[in-house]
Amino acid sequence: MTKISNLSDLAILAAEMRAARIEADIADEFGHANNGEYDAAFIETSEMAKLSIVAEPENADMPDAHMSAAAVELMMQTMFDVLRDTRMQECAADLAWGFCNSFHMVAKRIEGREDDAAKKLGELARNFDPSEIYAVELEETQQLCQTLEGIRAALECMRDHAAEIYRVETGRPFSTVKGSRVSSRLTASVVDARDFLAGRAQRRREQYAPEGPVVAFSGGAEWHDDALIWARLDNIVKRIPNMILVTTAQSRGCDTIARTWAASRDVKVVEFKLDTRKGGSAGFVRNDRIVALKPVEAVVCEGSGIQANLAQKLRNAGVPIHILRRTQQRADDFVASKRTAH
Repeated sequence: MTKISNLSDLAILAAEMRAARIEADIADEFGHANNGEYDAAFIETSEMAKLSIVAEPENADMPDAHMSAAAVELMMQTMFDVLRDTRMQECAADLAWGFCNSFHMVAKRIEGREDDAAKKLGELARNFDPSEIYAVELEETQQLCQTLEGIRAALECMRDHAAEIYRVETGRPFSTVKGSRVSSRLTASVVDARDFLAGRAQRRREQYAPEGPVVAFSGGAEWHDDALIWARLDNIVKRIPNMILVTTAQSRGCDTIARTWAASRDVKVVEFKLDTRKGGSAGFVRNDRIVALKPVEAVVCEGSGIQANLAQKLRNAGVPIHILRRTQQRADDFVASKRTAH
């Protein structure tokens, strides 16, 4: 067993493992989480960092971006490699999901502290005081908010890298149990408190309500021909490269296939989950909300009455719609054989 005593050894070991990996096509896909993304996320907004309200600012650097990338890849890939072709192979996906979710949950906790700091910063900005005490408090609160934002962005970058490895290994995207998953990028500009808050608010709006032409998607829970859906979505994204894919958020079948496609093409996804408070009409209410987004195009795979209702409402709204029927699928055994061969 190789002994790891520092991050440099870890990075070297990760590089050796990547070079020795038999499945070169998988290694190529990991390039999606490239060093440029880490460099953008692990940026230092100021020379000093403040990690809590009571802590004094200190000269603490961000972790090395490339070593952090190596650590994430080593952690994730080792789990799959060690358990592959053993009786514990089926546990690898669950364990890897746990790694991804750990990054996500820690990032959410940091985000909560960041929100508290931003709220305080907003109060200070609204209640100007010419005193020196006020000036120091304003500067330190902004420093805390910036430090926490930087840490959160780094954690989200590591989570997204881990999620990409999870997707390549399992064939399905990482998704959290509840809540949204968004990623952000930082700039190195240092701005005054009000501009900082305005920029932060704009970034958050773009993360949780991305702007772009909406392509609606829905389908039944029973569907086996992934390639049919991928081909149709590929055709659409060529014509609408900045599309936002809006799905009906089913946990299996067509919507899961569409989410996997979106993850592989770096397309943003907005999932419309059922509002269970609406009872039996929840699916139809969700359809109304999707149509209200004024999608520029739609794909509906044959499923239940919910899909038929959505297709009718989209037609009535004049939305160009692609209908994929079950009879268009290739035989299930043929699809399974192609997956096995791949």
